[in-house]
Amino acid sequence: MVDDNELRKLRDAAIPVPGESAKARAFEAALRAYDQQNISAVTQGSVGGLRLTERAQKLWSEIMQKKLIATPAIAGLVALPIAGYATFHMLREQPSPFGGDEKITETLADKPATLKPLPKQAPGDQAVNEPAVTTVPAKDKKADADLESRDASDALAPAAPPKSESTAAGGAAQPNAPVSPTVSSRLDLKTYSGKEMESGTLRASRPAPAPTGEVSRESAGLMPTAPDAARTSRVQGAESKLVAPQQPAAIPADQMQPQEENRDRIEDFKTNPVHAALEDPVSTFSIDVDTASYSFVRGSLKQGYLPQADTVRVEEMINYFPYDWKGPDSASTPFNSTVSVMPTPWNAHTKLMHVAIKGFDIKPTEQPKANLVFLIDVSGSMDEPDKLPLLKSAFRLLVSKLKADDTISIVTYAGDAGTVLMPTKVAEKDKILNAIDNLQPGGSTAGEAGIKEAYKLAQQSFVKDGVNRVMLATDGDFNVGQTDDDDLKRLIESERKTGVFLSVFGFGRGNLNDEMMQTIAQNGNGTAAYIDTLAEAEKVLVEDTSSTLFTIAKDVKIQVEFNPDKVSEYRLIGYETRALNREDFNNDRVDAGDIGSGHSVTAIYEITPKGGGGEQIDPLRYGQATVNNGGVANAGEYAFVKIRYKLPNEDVSKLITTPVTSANEVSSFDQASTDQRFSVAVAAFGQKLRDEDATAKFGYDKIMEIATAARGADPFGYRSEFLSLVRLASALGGNR
Repeated sequence: MVDDNELRKLRDAAIPVPGESAKARAFEAALRAYDQQNISAVTQGSVGGLRLTERAQKLWSEIMQKKLIATPAIAGLVALPIAGYATFHMLREQPSPFGGDEKITETLADKPATLKPLPKQAPGDQAVNEPAVTTVPAKDKKADADLESRDASDALAPAAPPKSESTAAGGAAQPNAPVSPTVSSRLDLKTYSGKEMESGTLRASRPAPAPTGEVSRESAGLMPTAPDAARTSRVQGAESKLVAPQQPAAIPADQMQPQEENRDRIEDFKTNPVHAALEDPVSTFSIDVDTASYSFVRGSLKQGYLPQADTVRVEEMINYFPYDWKGPDSASTPFNSTVSVMPTPWNAHTKLMHVAIKGFDIKPTEQPKANLVFLIDVSGSMDEPDKLPLLKSAFRLLVSKLKADDTISIVTYAGDAGTVLMPTKVAEKDKILNAIDNLQPGGSTAGEAGIKEAYKLAQQSFVKDGVNRVMLATDGDFNVGQTDDDDLKRLIESERKTGVFLSVFGFGRGNLNDEMMQTIAQNGNGTAAYIDTLAEAEKVLVEDTSSTLFTIAKDVKIQVEFNPDKVSEYRLIGYETRALNREDFNNDRVDAGDIGSGHSVTAIYEITPKGGGGEQIDPLRYGQATVNNGGVANAGEYAFVKIRYKLPNEDVSKLITTPVTSANEVSSFDQASTDQRFSVAVAAFGQKLRDEDATAKFGYDKIMEIATAARGADPFGYRSEFLSLVRLASALGGNR
């Protein structure tokens, strides 16, 4: 204990004089204390405290550190993208209008669906994260009308790419999107007035509608559109509500988005005209056993639009179907012809002259060995589901159909050509299939180099008295090397003389060079087919293998001379791209089409009997020239049909002739055979799709009636499918 006396002594003692050093230390300490209390480190002009983004980051950091609501947050992040992805694909399956004359209708729900509120956010961020209400007071209807008019024009603007988190925009937050930790930085809160901020509600801007026929990412709620990101959200003085965005405004027909450019190359041609038998009695053409046009037409109709007229080659549609025409009795005669005359179902004043050819069907045990080279386009444009993947599946089917001692080689081209598989016996099937499966797309299309390499391999494994054929599979142009069709034609012609033929198979749409396919297939003594489905691949490469691979007659030409004493006018239905000059018929140097094993070929003329009243051409002023004997030879005949052909290994043609008389005629259309009537229905359908004058008043219902009655045996369902195509065309064409 301290004594009181000692304390008194200390109280009365004199205060010592402070030293200079002590004064200096005390002064410095006081200055430091003053500075810490009164001087801020904030830069002049800035507001003290954390910014909005820093607050959000700090809040998110604290939440994650404390692991608050971790499970709901993770569940939301997983569930919302899945829901958006499912919604995107559901909307894609909705049918779309076709044609420029169709009205664009809205496909979203008439009423917005109410959403559940999102988890509560920090007080400073709540107004930002809330979706907007879509209810609009009456005083704002005019402003809404202005926004809707801008929406219609903004719909044509391309969608903007997603913006970074740091980009400040006025668009409203997506109601269905996960909440970002820095979402508060997306809105400039200074743009709102005090009343608007107090209301705590934002008006959602409308998303731009998706293009016709597809669902945009914007409509699925996956990313904002350019108009939405550019417009500043409005705030209404009403209570907060969480509702879905309003429906997009319909796009005017004259403001439709431009569709992707179609680069298909199709040869344009004019329909065969009506000829006066007195002035031009002879018709000459090459046969056509290609089927590409039918597949092309089918694809167009199933996609919901009528095909372009030039894609419809009527003879290819007719010859797509197998017919049970009478064939030859032995292999010494490669084919047999049958000619019939019947009334025309679409014109009571004319008749149809039906010419049917049936090739000899080689038995499988008698089929020659095959030496095949698969020439496959693996350019970058083939990287689509209906191109290279379908191509590989198609050729796998063909490999399974060949015999063990047949030979297969594979050449690919893309930028340059390369040999993927040297000549290999089909007995090593796994090796061949592995080579097909390993094909990958990439590069440009060096078709010329590929063809040369394919012919080189075909010559290396050439089979005498066998089938030597290059099978080209592509989607379009040869854009490297010889790209001109005439140059390709000369190249194919020179290789054809070696005994190696060429067939062409087209895949995909949008880049298909049908004109080139027809040119090189015709000059390569082969066929051209378009494969759009695996079922079509099975038909061409499995069911029709014999007719596709094994040629029984080449350079087959048909010439018909009409008797002007019995026929006043005639026209050939189809074969416009196969027309020949009259003198070409007897010229063995002129190339023509080939017939494969078991192939059926049909040609139909519409003829006007003399005096029948259906003439379209005025008679000559000075009448018919007379002959010395006072009449016309063979006056009882309608026409005289001549067919020239060459055997596969010969260069000199042979001639078959058939006079057409009243003995070939049936009195009514119903008396014609089932196959004849069905082929006429297909001919009428092709003309109808081309919008030809002859069938202008003949409706799809009449075509359906004929085809249904003549469907007959249909083991593969080809004729049933034809009936469905007629129904589609009728619906798309307004049953005209």
